[in-house]
Amino acid sequence: MSTRPKRQRAATKTAKKRLMLPSDRLAYSAITERAPLKLPDGARMAVWIIVNVEEWDFTQPMPRTVLSPPAGGSPIPDVPNWAWHEYGNRVGFWRFVELFDAFSIPAVLAINGSAVAAYPPIVRAAIERKWEFIGHGYTQRNMQKVADERADIRRTREVIAKATGAPPRGWLGPGLTETWETPDLLVEEGYDYVADWVLDDQPVWLKTRTRPILNLPYTQECNDVAMMLIQHHKASEYSDRALDQFEQIYADAADSARVMALVVHPYIMGAPHRLKYLRRVFETIRARSGVKFWTGAEIADWYLATGAKAP
Repeated sequence: MSTRPKRQRAATKTAKKRLMLPSDRLAYSAITERAPLKLPDGARMAVWIIVNVEEWDFTQPMPRTVLSPPAGGSPIPDVPNWAWHEYGNRVGFWRFVELFDAFSIPAVLAINGSAVAAYPPIVRAAIERKWEFIGHGYTQRNMQKVADERADIRRTREVIAKATGAPPRGWLGPGLTETWETPDLLVEEGYDYVADWVLDDQPVWLKTRTRPILNLPYTQECNDVAMMLIQHHKASEYSDRALDQFEQIYADAADSARVMALVVHPYIMGAPHRLKYLRRVFETIRARSGVKFWTGAEIADWYLATGAKAP
């Protein structure tokens, strides 16, 4: 029998009861059985494009690698892999800026809290263009490895608010990672939406221990990390897959609006041999009628006004 005091055992049991499984946070819903969603101006679908800006700590093993050391292992410092990523912030990001400007498309900047101080020109460029900032963890590591998750979420919100003049409304976990409590903590720390739950083409409500939080459609399939670094496709796969996905979602949206996400990182799609395939996607979708390029906040506000009410 446990020697812990009864009060301590009871408190532990109560805390465990409060933790929700993913299936506790939302009920199954077939998209064909929902009330139709309508976008303004007769549009069929909304597209939002998330640019991930990260700072990698060179005193730690690199989150991703392009080159293995001759003798294996995870050396520190890992200069070639840190520099491979840093190229994106020094060069690749600025290719994105030119491309987004050319097509008058707003981006959503999912940014590490630490990256706000590390890359001031990136922050200024995004503010000048009225891009949306959303939290992406204070550092680029799994949320399960963060010592104090609430403090991490709060600190990220505070530094973005200080830099931009407004707190972020949205959150994207590094690598979409969450603990059992992440949605609860996000609500309690003032966030309105999250994008970690990649399970729908329309926004959905997630239950928390206080009030619900909205989850916006994100993507693993049209994500350059998955395509280029994990599946090792050639650069043209990005445009092929993105445009195939767009055509299907556009067709699906004939009777009820849909949302499509595109995900890019400056060190991946900002590389010189890949950028033209992102440009191809922008050219094709921009030429199609009935498509709105929106930020996450715009999608959230539209759904709050016209979509299913929070449970």
